[in-house]
Parts: sequence; structure tokens; C-alpha cells
Amino acid sequence: MRSQMSSKGIVSGTTSSDEVHTSRKLLVDDILRILLQRNMLSVETAKHVRDVIKPEERRHPFVAIGELCLPSKTNPRAILNSESLTRIVADACNMPYLRIDPLKIDVESVTRIVSQAYATRFQFLAVELADSYVTIATAEPYMNDWCAELGPVLKRDIRRVLANPTDVAKFLKEFYGVSRSLTGAANKTTKDRIGVRDGFEQLTELGVVGELDANDQHVVHLADWLLQYAFDQRASDIHIEPRRGQGSIRFRIDGVLHLVHELAMPTMAAITSRLKSLGRMDVADKRRPQDGRIKTRAPGGREVELRLSTMPTTFGEKLVLRIFDPDKLTQPFSALGFSLHDESLWSEMTRKPHGIVLVTGPTGSGKTTTLYAALKQLARPEINVCTIEDPIEMVEAAFNQMQVQPAIDLDFAAGVRTLLRQDPDVIMIGEIRDRETADVAIQAALTGHLVLSTLHTNDAPSAITRLMDIGIPSYLIGATLLGVVAQRLVRTLCSNCKEPTQLSSDAWNSLVGAEPLIIDQHFHRAVGCDECRHTGFKGREGVYEILQVTPTIAAMIVPDAGTMDIRRRALNDGMVPLSKAGALKVAAGRTTLEEILSVSSAIATTT
Repeated sequence: MRSQMSSKGIVSGTTSSDEVHTSRKLLVDDILRILLQRNMLSVETAKHVRDVIKPEERRHPFVAIGELCLPSKTNPRAILNSESLTRIVADACNMPYLRIDPLKIDVESVTRIVSQAYATRFQFLAVELADSYVTIATAEPYMNDWCAELGPVLKRDIRRVLANPTDVAKFLKEFYGVSRSLTGAANKTTKDRIGVRDGFEQLTELGVVGELDANDQHVVHLADWLLQYAFDQRASDIHIEPRRGQGSIRFRIDGVLHLVHELAMPTMAAITSRLKSLGRMDVADKRRPQDGRIKTRAPGGREVELRLSTMPTTFGEKLVLRIFDPDKLTQPFSALGFSLHDESLWSEMTRKPHGIVLVTGPTGSGKTTTLYAALKQLARPEINVCTIEDPIEMVEAAFNQMQVQPAIDLDFAAGVRTLLRQDPDVIMIGEIRDRETADVAIQAALTGHLVLSTLHTNDAPSAITRLMDIGIPSYLIGATLLGVVAQRLVRTLCSNCKEPTQLSSDAWNSLVGAEPLIIDQHFHRAVGCDECRHTGFKGREGVYEILQVTPTIAAMIVPDAGTMDIRRRALNDGMVPLSKAGALKVAAGRTTLEEILSVSSAIATTT
């Protein structure tokens, strides 16, 4: 309902004491008055907002005004969206502001103290439970009559914080739904299960809750919630880990694991079975490692691939789901972290009609994403792209993909031999692990095919000596190898909170040796805010070292070639080492010195 205050009252920014102290819902006029008082909105814009937002508007005022995307008068680049409006009103009302982070909330505890009906009635959400107080998030700064009613019932002080109404409504529904499913799952179990039978440790406990059906509606809901939750939180991996009493669920976000939830073991085992069933794995077999995959849709509608891997542990079966976002395949290489120089070299190597291009780096460094992005660009109607992988990471319609199957003697080497009879133009080999695979890769390159693959080495020059170590003649390496890319992933600074900082010469020298500080550098440090969960980082991108095998480098590939000799020649030819590539990202304000040192400490610097 539209406020009865006059337009004059809004413009002047006045309000009566009765209007402030009466427990009531927040109005559009309240927000406009605060914005006018702070000179964030012009009088004309405020009048326009009142004309646009109709009296019968049912959306929360923060949402209704936020969707107009009004620029702030004091900072035209800042948009007055629902989140920023919540912050502004919280400050004006002397209320703490909270960006709800579900990873930091004990869902079972906060949903147990207040019923869903009561919380929904007043549109609030308990977010923290302590011995002497409970913190409750609300989007209504002027509605507080429920505090006097709720406090004595809970026998705790009520601490109100202001939060975005969209988040309050979303998590109110989500938290209580998860809580109901957890309770329902617990009630479905039997009363006479003896101990934990799936693991190696046999602890006998009488009266412990028993096993659940993986198709129970509560388990189905919990499994669906877990996947959607992971998508929302930008997780790259989900770890479902059994323990003696309770199992834990952890998400890897920007390379760091976060504890999300702890569940009773029967419930966790049922969720694991449900996910294994979706991944077309053998649900009954819990003694052997298994691999599977799920293709589903994220809340936004985009398709997402999940790769599943199980492992028998002391307390039962552990399940890890790796999440692959197909949208990354269509991103430009600059979005992956390539500089213009890197992209030019990479494009030059992968556009050659034949030869071998290798990508090296540790597990989880983004090698697969780099290769898939390259294959996606190469896959055209006139090009036949074939892959042999273990396992297939992402299913892509533009490729012809084959999976290694040791049970029928289909390994990498046998797979490549098969692909060579399929009239390929480009072949991707998941990994060169042994002499036989390397031999068939060399033969494929010699017979006119472009071969892309991965290898485990610390840096790019080491890939050459690694191939010789596994038995490939040096003259064949020099004749077929086009280039090597060594890569790492580093966390990128949160653009919302990073702050400029100074970098000492000693710190810079620790990264790039005696090379002087780069001109026009923009060093920043991690601070932490609600957007990045107070880590200071949001997202990751690659750091690359690209060795292009020039005629000079090829001439050095001889039986007694040393890695350091090849490295020095490559540096003289213009190769940018990982340490310096990272330094350029530090100087550009993309990441921090500590992040680069954490991934390049084992790499020789340019001394």
C-alpha cells in the first residue's frame, strides 16, 4: 500500500517520531527519504520512482526500487540495486547489515528454534544460535513487535540484522525444506542396525538408526538440493566423506575446501547411493572404486557435467563429484587467463596441420579446460576432432569421444590406433603416461595429424626431457613437438573489495629475480567482503608458461640434452616463465604475490 506521506514530506526528508517507532513494514517512501537525505537521489528521480511503483505493488521496496537500476547521485558508477539499498537503509537505521552466506549457517540448529510458519509470517530467518542470543535476519527494519514475543520463548536476546529480502525469502524456503527432509530421512530409518558395515572399522552400536532407501523422497530432495547448492556457491568439487559418527559434506570453492554440512551416516549413505544411481554406477558394490557421470541443469538453466568418483575408506564409501561448466568451452582464452602474447603463441601452435602440443601441470590446474577450449575452436564442419580420455571429462557434441576401458584392453595406445583408422584431423589424448602411448602419439603426428595431450611435469622445458626419459628418441621429439604449455591456477582478487598496496623491491625480487619493477604497476591486496566470503578472492584464472619449439630449440633436443640448457635457450628466445607470468598478473592487480609464490615456488626464476 502506498504511504500516506505527502510528496513534500519525502522531498524534505522529514518524518514523524510516531512513524519511526511504530512497528510496520518498510515503505518505498522510507527508502526514498533516506536516499534524499544522503544526496544519493535527486528530487525529480524520487518523484519518478513514486510514479513508476504502483500502490498495489507487492514486491518488497528494496526489490521494486532495485530493479529500476538507478545510478547513485554521489557515485554514478554505483547502481542502487536491492543489495546496496539494503546496506544503505541498514546504516540509516543503525542496524547491522548481513549478506547471508549459507556456508556459515548451521541449518539444523537455526530451523529447530523457530517454526517455519512463524518465520514465514514475519519474513525473517534465524542465522546464528548462541547460548545467550539468537541472530535473526530480516528485510523489515521497522517491524520489531515479534522480538518481545519471541525473546522470552527462546530465553535468549534477539539480535536483528538487515538482509536482502530476496535472500531471506530464498533461504527461508530452502533451509526449512532441507530441515524437513533431514528429519524425514531420520524417521524413515529402522531401530536395529548393528554398527557401520560399509567401512573397514566395525563399531558395534545397538539402536543406531538404519539404512535409507536411495529413492526415498526425502533423500531425493536432499541430493537435488546438494547439487543446486553447489552450483549456487560456484563449487568446483563436492566431497561426501564418511566418518565414524557423522559424515561431512565439503565444497571446493576457488581452490579451497569449505565444510558445508554434517549428516548422520545413514542419511549420507543414502545420498551417496542416490547420486551413484544417477551416475549409472553399481549401487550395491561399495568395495571397489567406481567412476560415473551426471548431466543436469543448474538453477539458471545451463547444462552442467558432473564426474563422479568413489573410493572405499575406513568408515565407508567416499564420493567426490567434480563439476564441469560447459560454458567455459565457449569463453575466449583471455577469460581463462591467457595474455595477448600467450593467446597468439597458443593459436599459432594449435593451427598447425600436424605435430604435438602438450599441456603440463599438476592435477586440478585447468589442463582439461585449456584443451577442451582449444578443441572447441578447432571443431568445424570440415575438421574431424577425436579424443581418447580416461574418463571423458565433458561430453561435447562437436567431438568424437572415446573412453579408456581397461576391462576390454582399450587403453590410450589402443584407442589412438583405433582413432587413426577413423580419418581424424585432430586427436586429443587424455594423458601420455607411458612409452607405448607416447609412441603412438608420435606416429600420429608423423602421419599428418595434430595431437594434443597432457603430461605431468613441473615446467614446460621439463616435458622434453620427460619424453626422453620414457624412451622416445630425441630426433622424433624434435621432429614432432610443436610446443609445451605449463600452467597453474591462481585465485583472482575480488573486484569489490581489493585495495591498492605497495610492493617492496625485496618481495618483487623473490618472484622475478633482479628484474626491475614494472612501470604503471597496480599492486593490490586481498581485503575480504560479503561478495567473496571475506577471503579477498573470487574466481580463478590460469598462469601460463609457453615453450614454442623453434628450430633453435629443436636443434638442442639431443640424447644428452639438459633441462636447464633448454630452459635458458627458451628464455633467450622470449619464453615468459611461470614466475614472470604471475608477476605480470600481480602488477595488473589481478592477484597477489602470495598466490603466485604458492604455485611457482618450485619453478626456477629468471636469474
